[in-house]
Amino acid sequence: MSAHQRFGPPADIRAPAPLGRFERWLSLWVALCIATGIALGALAPGAFAALARAEYASVNLVVAVLIWVMIYPMMVNVDFGSLRRVGDKPKGLAITLAVNWLIKPFTMAALGVLFFEHVFAALIQPADAQQYLAGVILLGAAPCTAMVFVWSQLTRGDATYTLVQVSVNDAVMVFAFAPIVALLLGVTEIPVPWETLLLSVVLYVVVPLAAGIATRRVLVRRGEDAVARFTAALKPFSVAGLLATVVLLFGFQGGVILGEPLVILLIAVPLLLQSYGIFAVAYAWAWIWRVPFPIAAPCALIGTSNFFELAVAVAISLFGIDSGAALATVVGVLVEVPVMLSLVALANRTRHLFPQA
Repeated sequence: MSAHQRFGPPADIRAPAPLGRFERWLSLWVALCIATGIALGALAPGAFAALARAEYASVNLVVAVLIWVMIYPMMVNVDFGSLRRVGDKPKGLAITLAVNWLIKPFTMAALGVLFFEHVFAALIQPADAQQYLAGVILLGAAPCTAMVFVWSQLTRGDATYTLVQVSVNDAVMVFAFAPIVALLLGVTEIPVPWETLLLSVVLYVVVPLAAGIATRRVLVRRGEDAVARFTAALKPFSVAGLLATVVLLFGFQGGVILGEPLVILLIAVPLLLQSYGIFAVAYAWAWIWRVPFPIAAPCALIGTSNFFELAVAVAISLFGIDSGAALATVVGVLVEVPVMLSLVALANRTRHLFPQA
């Protein structure tokens, strides 16, 4: 059995279909949605406040539905029959775990100290600097659960392998998140919001996966081409869900962005350096190890993306809803989508540098 048969969706990894006109200009649409979200958040703060209150355990249910729309098509591509053979290619999983748990939290803490306590010391009060540092550390110690599936889908990543990477990360997070954060923050006890963690896993992994499995079972009876046609038909809805999510996220924080633009910019600097730096480490590592692109791209993107619901919930629990730490985690939410889309574009442009299967 060939490696191509063992992993991933069938034909489009070797010869990916050219991007449509809308997809080629996705960065422009996202930029327009960011501007629209900020403007609407300022013009209709009451409406966005009402949408923001539709949450449970720090998980916004409106955003959750939109993310589910984005994730579901990729879950249809998960082939459970291939799961038992994921161990045949352990390098991608090894890179994901090493970057997420042995590198990322500590580089984020180092960058936070460098910028908030030294580079920006003249612009930030010492007490605020410690709050912002705490916020970025929380982001650095919380690898993503949901949006990774979206980034993987946009790079035509191996759906089955991506599911395994996310699932293993979630399992490690249960045990490693609190000790790492406690160590870096110098706090003896970290209140892990189990409701947020478990609800996110159920909403973003279990529910769409169950729906995807059920859908796939129906479709494969008509042949593998039926799966490809179905997911292609859903693609416009996935992109629409992404754009709507961008409008909502920036609409929720429109007032903060307009009210404290300098603070937002200062917090964004170490987050941007961390994101691009971590991606470079993971992606280069995958290239050196000759990891196939459908595995290499998602494993690098997983290390870059953050589980912002968890980070925001812990920041609020430890420091309060109006704290600098909570603000820093919110800035992490705002920079994530544009940054990740730029990295998706970079990965797609460098696909040819990697083995394809």
